[in-house]
Amino acid sequence: MMIGMSRPLFRPNLRQTAWLAAIGLVSLSCGFYLRYRLMQQASIGIACAANPTTWLCATRHTAYMLYSASAFGLVALGAALLNLIRPSLVLCAIALIAGGIGIVLYNVALSSLALALLILSLARPAPEPG
Repeated sequence: MMIGMSRPLFRPNLRQTAWLAAIGLVSLSCGFYLRYRLMQQASIGIACAANPTTWLCATRHTAYMLYSASAFGLVALGAALLNLIRPSLVLCAIALIAGGIGIVLYNVALSSLALALLILSLARPAPEPG
C-alpha cells in the first residue's frame, strides 16, 4: 500500500442503507410486539399457564428465556465488535436486528453499546477486496 493513499471509509450505498433502515424498523416492531402484546399482557400469561402448548406461548417463553440471558444484547455486541474489526453489511444487519429487539426487551445496556459501536464502524476503512 502506498503511503498517503487511504482506503475509503465503510459507507453503505443508498440501497444498502434503505435495507438496513428497513431491517432496523422491522426489528424494533418485532420487539415492541413481543414486549407489549405477548410479555406484558396478563391475560396471555394466564392463558399460557393454563395451556402452554400454543405457538404464542412458545414464542413468549422463548423471548423470555433469551432476554433473561441477555442473548439479544450479547449477540448485538458480538456482531458490532466484529463489524468494527472488519466492516460488513451482514454483521451490521445482525447487530441491528439483535440490538433493536434487545433495546425494547430490557437488554438496553449491551444493545445500546452495540449500536454505538455500529456508528463507530462507519469511521473504519472499508475492507480490502479479495
